[in-house]
Amino acid sequence: MDLALWLVAGLLAAVYLGSGTGKLLVSRERMAGLTPAAAWVLDFGPGAFRAIGAVEVLGAAGLVLPAVTGVAPVLVPLAALGLALVMTGATVVRLRRGEPKYALVDLVYLALALFVAVGRFAVP
Repeated sequence: MDLALWLVAGLLAAVYLGSGTGKLLVSRERMAGLTPAAAWVLDFGPGAFRAIGAVEVLGAAGLVLPAVTGVAPVLVPLAALGLALVMTGATVVRLRRGEPKYALVDLVYLALALFVAVGRFAVP
């Protein structure tokens, strides 16, 4: 179980680090033009867009660094819960925009984040 939690946390950390860094470095307009899945970014202001990116980067760090360093490992499930909240919001946005296929992808990330949160609360 511990290995599965590490693998999922590592996968999520890589995804959120890449996604969050992209939101911090690329403009909303440019990101919206990259793929149809990114059109949602125009529904948010530049500040909110950057804030989402910052939360994703911090969440990615929180999924791995506390457990690796042994400093405050309780932050790992809290980071996973935070990212689950982000994905809950993402799912709501996708459904409101009429994008059910993309909402399913967001639900998968939500489920993985909840798996890490529950697993790390149960398995110290």
